[in-house]
Amino acid sequence: MVYITRGLAETLLRLGDDRDPESVTIRLSVMPASELDDTDLPPETPVFTHFYMPEAGGSVGAVFGIDLGTPAGQTQGLFVSHPVGELSVSERDDLAEVVFVAVPPWDDGSLAAFDRSGRRKDLEIVDAEPPEERVV
Repeated sequence: MVYITRGLAETLLRLGDDRDPESVTIRLSVMPASELDDTDLPPETPVFTHFYMPEAGGSVGAVFGIDLGTPAGQTQGLFVSHPVGELSVSERDDLAEVVFVAVPPWDDGSLAAFDRSGRRKDLEIVDAEPPEERVV
């Protein structure tokens, strides 16, 4: 089973819709369920909660070939949109531990999770929020 917060799922679907007819690839990270509000999941359960904008660090990456927008080793998943494709992992998709794929009409039924081999995983959208983050 793969878990994702409703807020993240809705955001990814909206970003896919906004980029249509172009595709978008976004790196995702998890947080243990124990850090979320209002969840009945076991405390150690990983829940996808955050994303890294694909443009972050883009100018440095274009010049030096280094992705400074995503902390190294801190993303466990990937979101890819397929505006004119199927709800499956394609040969052109980057792979990750978990790959979320979305297609039009960009609703809950058009979002699915896959393992790095392209096998579909059970997906549950969790109505929980990560803690508010603040810069100190």
